[in-house]
Parts: sequence; structure tokens; C-alpha cells
Amino acid sequence: MNELFAFLLRNSKWFVFTFFVAISVTMLLHGDPYRQHVYLTSAGRMASSVYKGANNVTSYFNLHEINGELNSRNANLQAEVSRLQETIALLQEQLFTDTLVPDSGVRHFEFIVAHVINNSISHPYNYLTINKGSHDGISPELGVIDRNGVVGIVSNVGPGSSRVISLLNPHFRLSCKIKRTDYFGSLVWDGQSPEIALLEELPRHTRFDIGDTIVTSGYSAVFPAGLPVGVVIDDDTDRNQNFFTLKVRLLADFTTLSNVQVVLNNQAEELRVLRAGEENDSKKNPFGN
Repeated sequence: MNELFAFLLRNSKWFVFTFFVAISVTMLLHGDPYRQHVYLTSAGRMASSVYKGANNVTSYFNLHEINGELNSRNANLQAEVSRLQETIALLQEQLFTDTLVPDSGVRHFEFIVAHVINNSISHPYNYLTINKGSHDGISPELGVIDRNGVVGIVSNVGPGSSRVISLLNPHFRLSCKIKRTDYFGSLVWDGQSPEIALLEELPRHTRFDIGDTIVTSGYSAVFPAGLPVGVVIDDDTDRNQNFFTLKVRLLADFTTLSNVQVVLNNQAEELRVLRAGEENDSKKNPFGN
């Protein structure tokens, strides 16, 4: 209490001054509407400035909370975008599966969708890598296709990824035929353009036209018959030779490979056993008697 009295005594002059100022202002404004209007307007502006300053300070201290909410909303939106992308991919894969070989009539083939994670097109021997492996049912010697045509064949398999010998690799030869006439030969890349391959070993009497479609022959357990491969663009054969070689423009665009499908033949093992038996029989009786 003594301290309070001491404080009042020390600042009594200021209290008296403030009191008289308040009285003076009241007397000045009393009975004068114009002065009252000016006072209220000025007071309102001052109060508005004070409120704005207080609001800025409050907003500054609330930035952390607001930033957290924005991050949370952004995460939710990103999750929604991911779900939509997955849904679109599934729909594209389903459409891809339903439309690629609608008339093949081969029920024992299944297709495992995969994504290309590495690809080369400019090397003498090209390969690509897909994001599916043994855990997904992939094994060596399975064919690989995309929505346009044949891509390659699986060579090495890991648990979660696989290496594929690209069609742009001279080590890979594909049995193909001319769709319109059924004459067949062996398709191989000549190491030049990633868009062109050669259909070799066609019989001399082969009938063909520029623009004929080249498809898989179905003479192996890797690809079903009738898968699109390319289109004939030229005859690359010396007329004195006994076999034709045709230039084929590949349908698969190896520069933009993204989604592919691995061809799984459920009867492949059965076909291998039959062929092994035929080879053993040929060795036992090479003359076929």
C-alpha cells in the first residue's frame, strides 16, 4: 500500500494533467456536432489502424498453424492425384489387354502389365528393363509387347525387375509372316534405324505388296500368332538370290516405350516337353524309319 501511495505521489502531476486534458476535450466537443464528427472520424481511423496492426501481429503468429494446414491439404490432394493416376493406368491396361489380340483365339496366353524403367535404342545390341520380376510371375524366354507390336523377349530375371532383349538387337530373331499371304520368314534388326528391321529367308516365290502387314507366325511358344510387328516398305533383295529380304517398318515405337505386357503362355512347358521328345526321337532314329 505504501508503494502505491508513493507511486501516485511521484506521478501526480501526470494524472492531474491527463484529468484536465480529458475535461478540456469534453468541454470542447460538448454542444458542437462538427467537432464531434471530426473526433469520431479520427478516433475511428486510429482504432482501425490499431486493429489492422493487431491483426497483422496475430496473423504472423498464426502462420505456423496455417502452413501446417496447407501442407496437410496438399498431401491429401497429392494422394488423390495418385489414386486417380492409378485408376487411369488400370483402365488403360484393361483396355490394352482387351483390344490388343481380340481375335487371336488363343486362350492359354495371359498378359502381365509392366513399366519400362530403362531402355536403349542407339547401341549395337539394345536391351530394356521392366519393373516386374520373378515375384510377379516373370521368367526367362517370355515375350514382351506393347500396344503397337512386339518389343522383345525376357532374358534375365530378378525378384523385382527383368532384363529384356530388345527387337533392336541382332541376337533376337523373330518368326514372322506376311499376314495377307502367310509366307513366313525370320525378322532381325540390321543395326541401323530403330524404326526398320529386315524380314529374311522368305521363299523366292513369295507374293507381297508394299504396305502388307507383318505379324507373328505363332511357330514358337513365346508369342501367339497374329501379333502386329510391322509394315513392308521395300524389297531389299538382289533378284539373283534364292530368298527374299524385305524392309519392314516396325510398329512399336522404341523411342517412347512406357507400358508393356509380358506374354505368359500357360502351355509353354507342355510344348517344350513335346519338342524335347521329338529331338530325342530324331537322335535315336535320324532317318525317321
